[in-house]
Amino acid sequence: MTQRVMLSGGAVETRWIGPPPDRASTLVFLHEGLGAIGMWRDFPDRLAARTGMGALVYSRFGYGGSDACALPRPLGYMHDEAAGPLPELLDAFAVERAVLFGHSDGGSIALIHAGDRPHPSLRALALEAAHVFVEDVSVASIAAAKEAYESADLRARLARHHGDNVDCAFRGWNDAWLDPAFRAWNLEAFLPAIRVPALVIQGRDDEYGTARQVDAIAAGMGGRAETLMLDACGHSPHRDQPDRVIAAVAGFLERHAIGG
Repeated sequence: MTQRVMLSGGAVETRWIGPPPDRASTLVFLHEGLGAIGMWRDFPDRLAARTGMGALVYSRFGYGGSDACALPRPLGYMHDEAAGPLPELLDAFAVERAVLFGHSDGGSIALIHAGDRPHPSLRALALEAAHVFVEDVSVASIAAAKEAYESADLRARLARHHGDNVDCAFRGWNDAWLDPAFRAWNLEAFLPAIRVPALVIQGRDDEYGTARQVDAIAAGMGGRAETLMLDACGHSPHRDQPDRVIAAVAGFLERHAIGG
């Protein structure tokens, strides 16, 4: 069951799984640029059950059942999320020990948060397909998504998850990434300041990014980052190879004594 929680910018759709934050660490799920609570399917439930942790899943403003956002989104929208709604939500749920599980844009938001003004609860990062700079392959795939949204069935498919927010969700993400000024977007300066361990996962067939992203995160974080490249896997490892991802994240958290 989902519930809407009031933050300073409005209400966000949330879902809690498993033990409360005073009894276990909490996995906090940060969705991709077109994601929402429902698009994670049962993955948060499975990872929470495997680790014994609680899980907080939410739709960012402009997505799913959360309040809408203003368009166009600023090019620093991921920085805004990392500094505002994310720590507010952690406070609202009184999270004591947080592991941020971020996918794509969500992974980038997690890196910004960890490298800038991390919440006191932050203990670790688990990242899928996170970006720290813009690649040609990213722009090409995002341009193809725009064509599919405007002339094929992508809008109808996304509307099943976003409802009245569908245009806000798509345009907020797509227009920002395709803005020529966004080519200068880069998160590498945040990486040396990150003090918590990270597991960085990427599919070798990711249509939105290459192994250069993983290499840059590992280099910037030094020995605090572990990496996992998955064969026969695209942009969403938790959908393409959920068992491998669950095992990898569980093992990573066990090695760092983080869990239920």
